[in-house]
Amino acid sequence: MTQGPDVSSLSDKRILVTGGAGFLGQFVVRKLQQCGCSQIYVPRSQEEDLRQESTIERVLMKSRPNMVIHLAAVVGGIGANRENPGRFFYDNAIMGIQLMERARCAGVEKFVCLGTVCSYPKFTPVPFREEDLWNGYPEETNAPYGLAKKMLLVQAQAYRQQYGFNAIYLLPVNLYGPHDNFAPLSSHVIPALIRKCIEARDSGRKTVCAWGSGTASREFLYVRDAADAIVRAAEYYDKVEPVNLGAGEEITIRELAELIRELCGFSGTFQWDPSLPDGQPRRCLDTSRAFQEFGFRASTPLQVGLRETISWYEGVTRGTRTIVHQ
Repeated sequence: MTQGPDVSSLSDKRILVTGGAGFLGQFVVRKLQQCGCSQIYVPRSQEEDLRQESTIERVLMKSRPNMVIHLAAVVGGIGANRENPGRFFYDNAIMGIQLMERARCAGVEKFVCLGTVCSYPKFTPVPFREEDLWNGYPEETNAPYGLAKKMLLVQAQAYRQQYGFNAIYLLPVNLYGPHDNFAPLSSHVIPALIRKCIEARDSGRKTVCAWGSGTASREFLYVRDAADAIVRAAEYYDKVEPVNLGAGEEITIRELAELIRELCGFSGTFQWDPSLPDGQPRRCLDTSRAFQEFGFRASTPLQVGLRETISWYEGVTRGTRTIVHQ
């Protein structure tokens, strides 16, 4: 078992991090810098449209990377997935497919591709094992996004087989933490609940509307832990099989909501709306492969991570912190 990123082996790499200015990307870039990496190139989405092949070629020529870490994605919660299935499929598929192909042609030594837990079948037995990935169709509300990302696994495995291209594929569970997306129309469940509880607390409202029945379960990985896992995999992992990244703990959405309510100091109650979708019934990953292959084990308890996330968001609302947009 490996012990962690070796500064000497990463520090001389030129690394292109797509999505490096986004929520997860900020933490990955910071982790790379802590490992001694100084040649990190982060394309900005406002300036570089990675859906365009000509843009990808220009970015690769400019950065001349030894390694690509592909984090850029068009993502959102259940509502955003329901409203944008075509966009979420096309943007994520075309961006990843073209980037991997042009990276191969440019002689990139290693390609680290981030997938999504949404690629798993709707009724995958818990805990989800990587071998279960093809045993059914994803949950309908996020199937287009999940399938677009899953095609990049097919591409990575095909390129390794035909071209000897060193592409690895990681499957993170739901992420959360400081700098997450708190926008009402596109946020995931943790930032959505935090925002609702804080706004209700500060305005004196007694109830908060929550999606679904609350019986669905999820697993959450703190963003700093996710960044640690990605950098470890970038350094040590070189196999064809996908790897789950998670914390290995399951919580129902109702239990999560009550925990967030308590941590936010909101004394009211939730009004659950079962007419709105729950999404996938259960999510919890088998994370043993990540530990066996590159020594990753999540270290941040959910309650600790939630406290840090709430503290960061309250700093934003008070104007003492700013949100960094990709």
